[in-house]
Amino acid sequence: MDFLYDCKNFAEIYKDDITKKFTELFSEFEDCDKVSQKQNVYELNRLIDEMNKEEFRSVFNNEMFDKINKMIEEKKMDLKNAILLLKQVGYCNELNESQICGFYFTLLSKSFEKMIFEEEEKKEEKDEKLLVDLCECNLLLGSIFSSKLISICVPCLLKVASDKEENEEAQKEVEMALLALNNIGFCKVEQELFLDKITEIIKYLQEHRNLTRLAYQSVWQFLINQLRNNRSWEYVVANELHFAREAIKELEELSKCVDWKRQKDEEGVNETKEEIILKRWLKTLLIYFRYCQLRNEEFVKLIGNIAQILRTAKNNFGEICDRCLECFDNSVRNKSVEIEHFLESGAIDVIFEMIVQSNIDLRQNICCLSFIKKLCKRLKEKKASESYEAKRKEVKRKLFEKLEEYGYEDWTIGFNYCFVEEDEDCYFLIENLNDYFVYY
Repeated sequence: MDFLYDCKNFAEIYKDDITKKFTELFSEFEDCDKVSQKQNVYELNRLIDEMNKEEFRSVFNNEMFDKINKMIEEKKMDLKNAILLLKQVGYCNELNESQICGFYFTLLSKSFEKMIFEEEEKKEEKDEKLLVDLCECNLLLGSIFSSKLISICVPCLLKVASDKEENEEAQKEVEMALLALNNIGFCKVEQELFLDKITEIIKYLQEHRNLTRLAYQSVWQFLINQLRNNRSWEYVVANELHFAREAIKELEELSKCVDWKRQKDEEGVNETKEEIILKRWLKTLLIYFRYCQLRNEEFVKLIGNIAQILRTAKNNFGEICDRCLECFDNSVRNKSVEIEHFLESGAIDVIFEMIVQSNIDLRQNICCLSFIKKLCKRLKEKKASESYEAKRKEVKRKLFEKLEEYGYEDWTIGFNYCFVEEDEDCYFLIENLNDYFVYY
C-alpha cells in the first residue's frame, strides 16, 4: 500500500510540475539558435500532450500568445518553429475541447491573419505550405473568423484534404486540415466554397478507407455544422452520402475499442483517443438530430445504436452518457422524428432503465425526465386527420405499457418527493405528468 501511495504522490507532483517545466523551457528560446529551438519545440509539444485541461488553459492565454507574437517580430523565435508549436497547441485545443478564449483578439491572431491575406494576394512565388500552416493555426486556435479569412482558408485546406497519398505524413496533414476546418463551427461558409469538394472527399474516403478516424469524423462535423445555415442539400447528406449509416459504422467500431468496465473514479487514467473521437461523433449527432429533417431506414438504427452506447456507458462514463441524452433531447424536439422511432429503437427502454436505477445522478435524472416531458407533450398534439389520431393513440398505448412495465407509479411518486426535497427548480419536469398518459 505504501508503494502505491508513493506512486500516486509522484504522479500528482509530476502533473503539477508540467506547467513549471513548460515555462522554464519556453523561457530558454531567446538564447537558442534555430536548430536548438526546434529541439525545444519537440520537447514543449511532448509536455503539451501530457497537460490536462486546467494546465493547458493556465499556460495558453492571451498573454502567452502576445508574447509569442513579440518574439517572432523581434526575431527571437523563428516563424517555422512558432508554427510547429502552435499547430500542436491548436491540435490539443480542438481534440480535448479546451476552448481557448479570446485568441481572435490577440496580436498573434492579427499578425497571422495579415500574413494570410498577404500570401494569398501574391501572384508569384506564393508559399503554399506557409499559407496552409497559418490557416490551420488561426482556425484551430480561434473561435471568431471574418468572412474574408474563411473564403481563403476553406479552399486552401480542402485542397490539402484532397491529398490521396496513403503514407503516414500525408494522412497527418489531411487530419490536421480537416480538424481545422471542423473548428469553423457554425460560421457560415458559402456553398460554392466547399460542397462539391467535401462531397468528393467523403465519397473517396468511403470507398478507400485510407484516413484516420479523427479525420473522417472531422470532415463530417464540418459538413453537418453547415446544415444549420442551409438545409437545401440535406438530401445529399442523408441519402447520397448516407450519414446515418456511416455514423453507425464508426460508433460501432469505436465502441469496441473502449474499456467500458473501467471504473469512473479510477485515477490516473486518461481518455483514450477512441473515447475522444466517440464523444466527437456524439457532438456531431447533436447537430444532425436538431436540424436534419430527412429520415430513412438508417435513422432508427442510429437511434438504437446511441441507446446501446447509453446503456453501456451509464455507470462509468458520465460525459458520454450526457451526450447520448442530449442527442435524444434534440431528437424529441425535432418534429420530423416520429415518437415510434424511440420505441422501435429501444431508446425509451434505456431511459426508463436509468430512471429506476439507484445510482444515477440528479443531473441525468433531470435529462431523462425532461426527455419524457417533451415526448409526452408531443403526444398531446392532436390533428384533424383520423389516421394520425389513430396512430397517436396507438403510440400512447404502447408507451403507457412501457411505463407500467418499469413501475411507472412507483418511480413518479418517488421522484416527486425527491425533487421537492433536493431541488425545487426541477419540480416542473414531472408536474401533471400523469395527465399525459391516463386518457388515451
